Amino acid sequence: MSIRFYGKSNPNNECPAVFRDDETGEFYFQGETVTDPDILAKIVAHSPMLDSESVVKLPSLMAEKIMEACRAPAVVQRATGGL
Repeated sequence: MSIRFYGKSNPNNECPAVFRDDETGEFYFQGETVTDPDILAKIVAHSPMLDSESVVKLPSLMAEKIMEACRAPAVVQRATGGL
């Protein structure tokens, strides 16, 4: 696994931050955990959450870091199997 760091919103080395796995293309977001019941209810109304999932909040100024991570190529390795 190779996790690439794309940046933070805060120059004081505090979160939020954006990461991407170079091999699978999966994204990782570090941010403030959302605990507001009203916000969570609105989110769950569109996309039910598993017990293993959480919602994090990222400021809008992170959009460029997210887009940079999206534009980066990923080498997706798939398992191959014989018959």
